[in-house]
This record gives sequence, C-alpha cells and structure tokens, in this order.
Amino acid sequence: MILKLLPISLLQCMLLSGGQVLMKMGLTKAGDFSWTWQYFGRLLINWQFICCGLCYGAGSILWMYIIKHFPFSMAYPMVSISYVMGMFAAIIFFHEHIPLIRWVGVFLILTGCVLIAK
Repeated sequence: MILKLLPISLLQCMLLSGGQVLMKMGLTKAGDFSWTWQYFGRLLINWQFICCGLCYGAGSILWMYIIKHFPFSMAYPMVSISYVMGMFAAIIFFHEHIPLIRWVGVFLILTGCVLIAK
C-alpha cells in the first residue's frame, strides 16, 4: 500500500510546498501588507499569487483522493514531507541559512514518516 501512497503523497507535498513558495514570492512582490482594496487588487493580478492558488487547489483535490483511498493514520503524517521540501525551498529560492538543529528536526520528521509507512 505504501508504494501506491508514497508517489501520490510526494506530488501532493510538492504542490503544497510550491504553493507556499509562490505565496511568499507573490506577497513580497505586492509590497507592504495593508487591509486595502488596492493591496488585495495587486495580489489578484500577481501571477505568483494566482499560481499559489492553483497549487493549493490541485493539492487539495489530490488530498481528497488520498484520504478517500488510504488509511488516514498513514496518509496524514505523509503531509509532513512538505516541511522537508519547504526547508530545501528556503535554501534554493530564498537563500536562507538553515541551522543544524533544524536539520535534526528534518531528520526526525523523515524518520517518523519511515516508521509510519512500515
């Protein structure tokens, strides 16, 4: 069962992580946050923000398929792989330095996913 769940979960996690990256890029491009129509109008014409919504939408549809066809206790923890992808995205797209303690956390998350998958 895990051999069927893993590739679908990885795709769903890529969509979630991609959505987060695109959201940060879109929000950065939109300027300082404000509760104004102008600010939200800038977001609605921002391609990164639009693609963020598309990633979330596709990820949500895929998530519906996953929880319909796989045990929830196995599927839900697989979402945590998106945290690992987010760490790599922080390095690649935002040039962030990741301290050792966060890498320890990533290792623990991946260890948990392996244990749940067995």
